[in-house]
Amino acid sequence: MCDNWRMAEEARAGGGDVEFERFEVLTFDCYGTLIDWEAGLVAALRRALPGLASLPDNELLEAHARHEAAAERPPYRSYRQVLAECLRAIAAERSAAVGEDAVVAFAASVGEWPAFPDSREALRRLGRRYRLGVITNCDADLFAASNRRLGVELDWVVTAEQARAYKPSVRPFEVALEAIDLPRDRVLHVAQSLFHDHVPAKRLGLTTVWIDRRHGRPGLGATPPATATPDATFPSLAAFADAAVGVD
Repeated sequence: MCDNWRMAEEARAGGGDVEFERFEVLTFDCYGTLIDWEAGLVAALRRALPGLASLPDNELLEAHARHEAAAERPPYRSYRQVLAECLRAIAAERSAAVGEDAVVAFAASVGEWPAFPDSREALRRLGRRYRLGVITNCDADLFAASNRRLGVELDWVVTAEQARAYKPSVRPFEVALEAIDLPRDRVLHVAQSLFHDHVPAKRLGLTTVWIDRRHGRPGLGATPPATATPDATFPSLAAFADAAVGVD
């Protein structure tokens, strides 16, 4: 059984012992938590690599996860460069042709990735009670395009471009905590990826909520395997908002 599935069994379902009222700030991962990056990635990969049409979605996503984790190691490069490297690497290992125009289009595709259906309304509800921030593995201009899909005004946005490092490095979290300037026990981090978010957030002593967007689906998708123990688990952002602020 993969680590994500095991952690779904081990993590406390629902709110567990988390006292949501003690937090002032919620920080979110974006891609995978608020934006459906797997749907966006699959669509963009299939446009760029039509010769791999017979490859199952999950195989494409897991290939992307391997290459992205490697491309995001230091030294820092832009997320457009990361995506370009991933596409070229997937094409090379499958002996598939990919043109430079396809590489450029794939690297710019982030703004086309859809928001999860519950993200906008859940963020609106949560924003009435908490200040909101995002810690994202992305370039600032690409995230700005995604945020237009979310339609929310954020108090803080920390990008990999700003931190000059990608999660699971703790540096983006450190930059965010410096900007927020509150005790860590007043900040709750909300994310889908155990690998990118829960591991480093826990290293820094943060309380975390796992939005298990892949619950019930086989495989790891676009996220490398990792082991972490979130403080609470929800199947959707809407379910988390219900627990954190109540049902409208």
